[in-house]
Amino acid sequence: MAARTDLNSAATFAITAAWMAGAIALAYLLGMAVSWTLQRLGRRSELLGDIGKLTRRPARTTLMVLAALTAFDRVTDESTMWRHGLHQILVILLIGALTWVMSSLVMVAELRVISRFAGGDTAMTDADRHRRKIRTQVTLLRRIAIAVVIVIGCASALMTFPAFVDVGRTLFASAGVLSVVAGLAAQTSLGAAFAGIQIAFSDAIRVGDVVVLEDEWGRVEEITLTYVVVHLWDERRLVLPCTYFTTTPFQNWTRQDTELLGTAELDVDFTVPLDGMRAELDRLLSASDLWDGRVGVLQVTDAVGGQVRVRMLVSAGNAGALFDLRCAVREGMVRWLQRTNPGALPRWRVEEFRRAPADLQARDSETRRHPGQADSTLFTGNPRAEERGRAFEGPGAEALAERAESPDLARAGTRGDK
Repeated sequence: MAARTDLNSAATFAITAAWMAGAIALAYLLGMAVSWTLQRLGRRSELLGDIGKLTRRPARTTLMVLAALTAFDRVTDESTMWRHGLHQILVILLIGALTWVMSSLVMVAELRVISRFAGGDTAMTDADRHRRKIRTQVTLLRRIAIAVVIVIGCASALMTFPAFVDVGRTLFASAGVLSVVAGLAAQTSLGAAFAGIQIAFSDAIRVGDVVVLEDEWGRVEEITLTYVVVHLWDERRLVLPCTYFTTTPFQNWTRQDTELLGTAELDVDFTVPLDGMRAELDRLLSASDLWDGRVGVLQVTDAVGGQVRVRMLVSAGNAGALFDLRCAVREGMVRWLQRTNPGALPRWRVEEFRRAPADLQARDSETRRHPGQADSTLFTGNPRAEERGRAFEGPGAEALAERAESPDLARAGTRGDK
């Protein structure tokens, strides 16, 4: 009896598998036909073309899983022992395929909005701030929508298990516990997500903005719910949490306009021809494609320490062009100085001072004529200074001899010395 039951079960499984395979093959062919139709219609409608391109695989997968589930339900009955487990697996696969389709449709919506309001799916130029703002916000909304769809899909898959249904009812009943957990999470994990949403809609930074932070400058490459990727000038990627941009000051060079001012400084000699330098600066700027024609000024900002500091203020259309323009102006001015005015290059002056003997004799005679005038020295150089020096030398030879001859004076002198 047991052997006959096992034989019937195996036969039923084989028939079910055959029906499911046939249904999957038909669904695959139907999916190919739908994709071909959308591709043909996409030549006239960009929306249908994007749907056909982005939903081709998830739509085919959904059709195949749905066909397999339909065939399985029609062939098997409730008495089959393995029906419940396989049916649950197919339902979970169908939920996953539908989640995939919904995520693809969200991406289609993002692509259409960017194409209409942000100039397509290519990188935005620095000058178009409005388009970059829309691109940043739409990208962030797409990430949020896909995250919500995935969470709903996972919750739907878990609800197919009776144990999780009971757990879900218990959690929803304990609303107080959930509120406490949500409050704690908002301070840590959700804090970064809220900061990401704030960045996207406060217009502080956008995808494509040039920023300076952590002593580095680069371009904002990606903004997510939790972190921001900055593409640095030397091809490195700086990844920072979204909370960094809401708590730390940083520079945004393209928030309003991309035009910038920059300086190139040189230390030159006092003999430098300033009018010639101004003429050379005008020539260098006029010959450069990097200069936007707004500002080109040469000024002397300092003149101490034996050198003159010259600052050349120039302007360019963006940060990269400004850096190259500053380097070109600095190099061109150095070449001009080397070629036309080598004496104007920075130098140190050392001058040797020698006093003639006649000057010394005149000084000594002047001191003798005016003995009351103190010299710059304290103890030598004139009679008063020498007298002052003798006052600090102690008793002379005559005073010491006199003390030696008189015992009383010697004892007094000894006590005075002590």
